[in-house]
Amino acid sequence: MSSWRSSRRIWDISQRLHAGVPVWPGDTAFQQVGTWQMGKGSPVNVSALTLSTHTGAHADAPLHYDQSAPDIASVELDAYIGECLVVDARGSNGAIEVGDLPHLGSADRVLFRTYARFPHDEWDEGFTAIAPETIERLAVQGVKLVGIDSPSIDPQDSKTMDAHKAVLKADMRILEGLVLDDVSEGRYELIALPLPIVGGDASPVRAILREIPDA
Repeated sequence: MSSWRSSRRIWDISQRLHAGVPVWPGDTAFQQVGTWQMGKGSPVNVSALTLSTHTGAHADAPLHYDQSAPDIASVELDAYIGECLVVDARGSNGAIEVGDLPHLGSADRVLFRTYARFPHDEWDEGFTAIAPETIERLAVQGVKLVGIDSPSIDPQDSKTMDAHKAVLKADMRILEGLVLDDVSEGRYELIALPLPIVGGDASPVRAILREIPDA
């Protein structure tokens, strides 16, 4: 392995999963229960998890917003790996509008930071979403994945899911619930692979950004 590959900095942009991790109101709370435990007759520790597919940093499947669309086990993985652009959108008012977009250049994956500090311990009902027109503009520019540090690209009270529907029309992919507090604007390599959950409407991901070496 070449030296520049082994020395590139990594930013973990995933939420830590634990019993108190905030979830969408009414959704399944995270729970971890030990099933086999060392010291109680077992040579190993094994635990069982109960969680929503939308817990923490996660990838939405098209099935999440269209009953006839692919599940998370069926989507191609190329969108979740590759160069991305992190955009500081903390100045957006309620939703990221077209006018909030910087020059994207050749970026085909875009991640938006909206929080000054990510709310690890409480649910934020007033999170920043993405306007559907912004999704449409990103799609025209060739973007195939959009990510955000808020829980959803649509507002919490949305019943029409307009931003998700714009993503569906453009066959884009979505990452939500990222933690971008320690990440500056700029270009990175994104790696955020979903689990192949058959019939899954989403999957938690271990999302990281990796430093891109100077040309």
